[in-house]
Amino acid sequence: MKSFMAKKEQVEHKWVLVDAEGAILGRMAAKIAPILMGKNKPTYTPHVDTGDYVVVVNAEKIQLTGKKAQTKEYDYYTHFPGGHKYVSFADMIARKPERVIELAVRRMLPKNKLARQMLKKLKVYRGPEHENQAQKPEKIELFK
Repeated sequence: MKSFMAKKEQVEHKWVLVDAEGAILGRMAAKIAPILMGKNKPTYTPHVDTGDYVVVVNAEKIQLTGKKAQTKEYDYYTHFPGGHKYVSFADMIARKPERVIELAVRRMLPKNKLARQMLKKLKVYRGPEHENQAQKPEKIELFK
């Protein structure tokens, strides 16, 4: 019996719609990451991007548990001396709620070139409207 290995040309990418309203950030990201990788499909192959496109709407209505909403910080470095900056979760969710979800999902993907390809298939939107109507994304419930 031979093992099945997917080829890049054979893979079909579907479009999936996720509503982030009232969802917990980490739990939602943990469900989205395997969809981007393709681990929810029987044709999963580690070295081929077999995942689907994921459209996330209502990013500004994401929630955190406990006191993380007050204590969580995101840091980055500007590559200048003394350029280590911190942004609180409250500031980040007010300015760029899309970035909060992108960072959470990105950190759950493998750390390689293939993950950068997978992350391009994640489309996050602040409100309930999105620009991917033409692709007819199929709405899924992550938490039943």
